[in-house]
Amino acid sequence: MAVSRVPTNAVDHVGSLKRPPELIRAWKAWEAGDLDFEALRKVQDDAIRDAIALQENLGLPIVTDGEFRRGGWSRGFLNAVDGFEFRASKLTFRNEEGFSTPSPAPVASRKVRRKQPIVTDDFKFIKSVAKNRAKVTMPSPSHMHFGQFKDAVDRKVYPEVEQYWDDMIAVFQQEMRDVYAAGCRYLQLDEVPLALLCDESIRKLSRDEGDDPDKLIALYVDVLNRAIAGRPDDLTIGMHLCRGNMEGLWMGDGGYGRIEEALFANCNVDAFLLEYDSPRAGDFGPLRHVPAGKRAYLGIVSTKNPVLESSDDLMRRIDAAAKYAPMDRLGLCPQCGFSSAAMSKFAVLPNKVTVDIQTLKIERMVEVGRRAWGHV
Repeated sequence: MAVSRVPTNAVDHVGSLKRPPELIRAWKAWEAGDLDFEALRKVQDDAIRDAIALQENLGLPIVTDGEFRRGGWSRGFLNAVDGFEFRASKLTFRNEEGFSTPSPAPVASRKVRRKQPIVTDDFKFIKSVAKNRAKVTMPSPSHMHFGQFKDAVDRKVYPEVEQYWDDMIAVFQQEMRDVYAAGCRYLQLDEVPLALLCDESIRKLSRDEGDDPDKLIALYVDVLNRAIAGRPDDLTIGMHLCRGNMEGLWMGDGGYGRIEEALFANCNVDAFLLEYDSPRAGDFGPLRHVPAGKRAYLGIVSTKNPVLESSDDLMRRIDAAAKYAPMDRLGLCPQCGFSSAAMSKFAVLPNKVTVDIQTLKIERMVEVGRRAWGHV
């Protein structure tokens, strides 16, 4: 009998957790040259042990290392893969108060190659500590292209952009083989560009930059599918989608209608962790395209807004989503990671969600998961 890749858990979380103060201090000291790497590694190890214990004690069925070994959600990838520079892009983060700041994005300025494991070593440590099932997270291929548009790939290095994508796909295939060999059975890819291509102003920007937004959607889905092609039958691939999240800031608006068929019907992943915490994400209508054999987690618990969602309000939203997809195709998650920007120099505003609020929100997810599905 074939093994199902579809997650059976009703509750998940996106990956990153709030960094404890001692980890932040150690990281900054290491970056300043005042702490050696082995000392930093010990602080990370201790913080990860505590984070895993916290998740398991709170009842989460799947745990992560909180992404504590990276300075930001994509920096682990960029540190392990040669060929990229990180620059302010043509997109901007903003908030409801009118504040805005440039969004950083990678530029391929050299040949792309995997010089060291991306998340494989991270997983090995998680596996040595965790009692529950564990997953690791890394950016999807599209993040290494979108935001800089025609300037995303140096044409002197890659005269044909297809050569760039071939090298990128090789990086993902290598990592996928190694992390699976290490025992990982759940890999999550974090996807921002597809969600941003639902925003009419960003679609216009892409056209102004000489791109066709619908062709970009098709390209990113195709590259993703090629990157995970040939995976083992028991390796679950999840995809988290959000419209950018940096200490409460975001980049885009717009529901999933622009990508609903490309996303749910064409992406060869098993689970979707979807931002759904504000009207900017649109309604639940696109969930009618979630097919049997896949699961969509509703990101209706906010990691940007410090207000704790009530159980009844969350149940009402789950009931509304269930009008479009059966409950066994749905689940519950936060809208994004609790600390996606982490220690990035681009994170210019303090996060209003504290460690204590993070704990309360995870407890609320577990409570509502049991109430809605009978289990987590």
